[in-house]
Amino acid sequence: MSVMQKFSLEGRVALVTGGNRGIGRGIAQALAEAGAAVAITARTAQAAQDAAAELTAEGHTALGVALDVTDADSVESAVAEVEVALGPIDVLINNAGISIGGAALEIDDDVWTQTLDTNLNGVWRCSRAVGRRMAERGGGTIVNIGSMSAMIVNQPRWQPAYLASKAAVHQLTKALAAEWAAHSIRVNAMAPGYILTEASPVDQPEYYASCVEPAAMKRWGTPEELGAVAVFLASEASSFMTGSVLVVDGGYTLF
Repeated sequence: MSVMQKFSLEGRVALVTGGNRGIGRGIAQALAEAGAAVAITARTAQAAQDAAAELTAEGHTALGVALDVTDADSVESAVAEVEVALGPIDVLINNAGISIGGAALEIDDDVWTQTLDTNLNGVWRCSRAVGRRMAERGGGTIVNIGSMSAMIVNQPRWQPAYLASKAAVHQLTKALAAEWAAHSIRVNAMAPGYILTEASPVDQPEYYASCVEPAAMKRWGTPEELGAVAVFLASEASSFMTGSVLVVDGGYTLF
């Protein structure tokens, strides 16, 4: 197998949670371009189907499925729907997440609960639902979307729930990698820095001092750049990697 062939996802089925916009959409695009049949999920079926239609229009195989990662029944139903339509899932990208700012003494308890339930418990639910099936078939690949915020305290916007949830995702990644290596399931994570998306307008002047200038590369990243990293982690190009957390932050955490 040549080097470039190792990056191919031809014949693979990939599931991207929260794949209808932002980072998830960039990853879904990259996986499709690498040859995978891609299932995109969103909280509403319409949002997922619209994103999948964009990939289909480009000649890729794609499916849009409604999925609420905070609901165990929804997770099981969505996974089953994907496998009926596209086949067994070879690659799971746990991307769905939320970020709600607020100081620890000011936010309501439900902000903490909602954030942890989506960002951490959602990864747990999806990983178990798909991982169980991967173990039965003899292997697969899981990529969790963590954050550089698992390693630093972002300034000036306080967001303790988000930081805690992403730190937990990184440790869960390592725990599952250690446990599931016996089933030939590789589990890795990405830790993105500031990425320009609809929900993160870091191109606006008010973000420069805290989000752009401190990074060694003096710029923000794009979902397309994360998509390429996701292909690497999902493919045979990273076949000897599991339990790793790849930081993709333009050098923000170097200082």
